[in-house]
Amino acid sequence: MAMKKLPPHFISLGKRLRKSSIRCVGVKPNWSDYPEELQREILLAEKICYPGPVYCEIFQAAGLDVFPRNYYHFLGDKIAQTDLFNLLGIPHPRTRIYYGGERSGRIESDFSYPFVAKTPIGSSQGEGVFLIDCREELSQYLRTHNPAYIQERLPIERDLRVVAIGGALVHAYWRIHAEGDFRNNVSQGGTVSFEDIPAEALDFGMEVARRCGFDEVGLDICEHAGKYCVLEANMVFGQEGFRKKGLDIHQMIADLFDSGE
Repeated sequence: MAMKKLPPHFISLGKRLRKSSIRCVGVKPNWSDYPEELQREILLAEKICYPGPVYCEIFQAAGLDVFPRNYYHFLGDKIAQTDLFNLLGIPHPRTRIYYGGERSGRIESDFSYPFVAKTPIGSSQGEGVFLIDCREELSQYLRTHNPAYIQERLPIERDLRVVAIGGALVHAYWRIHAEGDFRNNVSQGGTVSFEDIPAEALDFGMEVARRCGFDEVGLDICEHAGKYCVLEANMVFGQEGFRKKGLDIHQMIADLFDSGE
């Protein structure tokens, strides 16, 4: 008689899986805050989910399996994302990082106005994104940003948010910028559309997620010069596109785990 295969033993520190059957034990500030029995349970788990930025690196250094991979290190870090896209040869708008002083001349020799400047670490929801039209605006940006993250401006009116979790495509929608704003972010007045989403764009997004090892990500993708490119990877992404479709992202993640996918 064949033995019934037991489901894998997963445990979650973060509360992302609170709607699933997986036990969530919380992220403690110190490893010693966990009782010894719980420490053993965590270390023996087949996969440790949402361990937080500190424990993620520690667990990986100890050879433990965590989910999501490549999440916390790239969370809000545009420089790391750009380096990864370039290293893997993934199409991405031409971007350069500038450190130190006397940066204006170097930037102007590399880029023509207008171009885009961004806050490279920690910005989200369209905050920290600037359209630079002249040297005065560049100087103003440089006074508060070191390093400087400079990117070519693409003449696009929309981009596609592709959300992948655990290798599964869970949602996709267009983000269309508001009148008078070059940003497509819904939080900045952009609108959501589910019409005419190309299968090729979805395939491209899933391939990017796979190659980058992103277990949970919302990728911003656009079409430019006849090809798709990835603008940015969002580990924490807005929910409006889900709400417009009547979807609950937390329940979707729970269902993926509970179904074994």
